[in-house]
Amino acid sequence: MALYALKRLLNAIPILFGITVVIFIIIHMAPGGPLSALAEDPTIKAADIENMKKAYGLDQPLTVQYWQWISGMVRGDFGTSFLKNESVTHVIWDRLPNTLLLTVTSFILSMLIAFPIGILCALRPNSKLDQFVSGLTFTGMSIPSFFLAILLMMLFAVKLGWLPSGGLKTINAPFSMMDRIKHLIMPITTMAIVEVAIWTRYIRSSMLEVINQDYMRTAKAKGLFDSRVFTVHGLRNAMIPLATLFGLNLSGFFGGALIIETIFSIPGMGRLFTEAAFQRDYPVLFAITTIVSFLYVLGSLVADMSYAILDPRVGLSKKEGG
Repeated sequence: MALYALKRLLNAIPILFGITVVIFIIIHMAPGGPLSALAEDPTIKAADIENMKKAYGLDQPLTVQYWQWISGMVRGDFGTSFLKNESVTHVIWDRLPNTLLLTVTSFILSMLIAFPIGILCALRPNSKLDQFVSGLTFTGMSIPSFFLAILLMMLFAVKLGWLPSGGLKTINAPFSMMDRIKHLIMPITTMAIVEVAIWTRYIRSSMLEVINQDYMRTAKAKGLFDSRVFTVHGLRNAMIPLATLFGLNLSGFFGGALIIETIFSIPGMGRLFTEAAFQRDYPVLFAITTIVSFLYVLGSLVADMSYAILDPRVGLSKKEGG
């Protein structure tokens, strides 16, 4: 298992390298540049702009710029933010806790809701409960997250005034845990509703497929379909495809946070990415897109390892196949 994990990590290196090349080219192909806004300012001289280009290395060929960036990234140095004139690593570490708080909390909440509901619907297929939950999940999956966020904001912040409309704390107010919770209710609920709808469908389908297997029907016919059979054989096998989906959706959590953080004005990585995109802050864009790409590759590795742990036959076949 350890050897297989090492092989997967080594195979991921050229993939990550190719991703960084594509990211670098696409960002530089975008119209304008990091200093284009300064060029339109009549108070800034052309000589000053040239000096800034030299200071940030923007006067170098793209190949040289890429090498400087990738060599620094390997050392953990993502460069200096054009917009904030700070280390990109420091800027990201300053925003990362807020994004983790939002994504991890919403994911845990969605799992606590989706798992029991999905399993219950699988145990009672086509029942009134199953039909009702199916209608809710299809509705939740069809509503865009930004539209749902705006609806919640209009209802609970504008009309009812129960919750703050954005941010993480009340301006000019001392820190309060209750105040922080109030600011997080709507963004976490928005992300959780979408995740609950998606994962309930996944869990129901996976569990229903396992329950309809011959060995499960045989156990049920013999009167052996108790909690132990359900947990050891049913739930364990149903987790195999879910582990793959979880790994592949690892980077998607941050993608969903991008929209939510922007709407609710939460100072996280998603909002930082949006600000960097509008301001052409290349180092920040490179850093965030690279981190998300790394999470996607890491998620794929986690999915494979989870698959092998849950189903020993998969691990054996992968070892034999190299």
